[in-house]
Amino acid sequence: MNFALILLILVLISGAIWVADACILRRRRPAGAPDPWWVEYGASFFPVILVVFLLRSFLVEPFKIPSGSMIPTLLVGDFILVNKYTYGIRLPVANVKIIELNTPQRGDVMVFRYPVDPSLDYIKRVVGVPGDRVAYQNKRLTINGQPVEARKVEDYLHPERLYYSKQFVEKLGRVDHQILNDDEAPPFIPGPEQFRQRENCSYNGAGVICTVPAGQYFVMGDNRDNSRDSRFWGFVPEENIVGKAFFIWLNFSDFGRIGSFN
Repeated sequence: MNFALILLILVLISGAIWVADACILRRRRPAGAPDPWWVEYGASFFPVILVVFLLRSFLVEPFKIPSGSMIPTLLVGDFILVNKYTYGIRLPVANVKIIELNTPQRGDVMVFRYPVDPSLDYIKRVVGVPGDRVAYQNKRLTINGQPVEARKVEDYLHPERLYYSKQFVEKLGRVDHQILNDDEAPPFIPGPEQFRQRENCSYNGAGVICTVPAGQYFVMGDNRDNSRDSRFWGFVPEENIVGKAFFIWLNFSDFGRIGSFN
């Protein structure tokens, strides 16, 4: 469901009713006559819908974490806020950038439209930016020939499934974050898709090596062995970017998570 398009349509309809009432209909009604119900509701809802549309289109957008691919950084059921202007101002619905600001950096947690099905929003961590050579071999990450620092910490217990994953603190750029690996998962990438510019990637028994094309990004989930990401379906085009995730504002199962993550 394209919620932004639905909001735009509601803004246009309610705004047309509001303008028509203010400029024409109100003058034709007898003095003291009540507003028709459709005028009352349309005109009343217009400013509310307009404010929601502008906030969601240009400032922040809410997003619910649907899967465990970003554990332990983000959990299933986290409600987060996405900064819509960090990576530039875009036209609503069309998602065309009109003002350049910043570009995604390694380590950013980014929401984007899934390249395989742009009607779906995905969230992953940016690992490679345009021009990077990203190698994920034997579950260790290397960027441009430099191994990414990963320090082993206490194993992570998955509370709902009662099993442990190996946990590391990885440093991407200036961002320290936790990642998970499972010993029983193989290092190779099973069943990668035939995505655009797949010739930029080579697969082997140890994993995958990719050179990130211009205008594209390589993303991965923090739950490395339980995430379908750029290793499987390819690069994220710049035009698919929605924004940068930065804040957990609600989790019904754990109120202590509110306000965490940045």
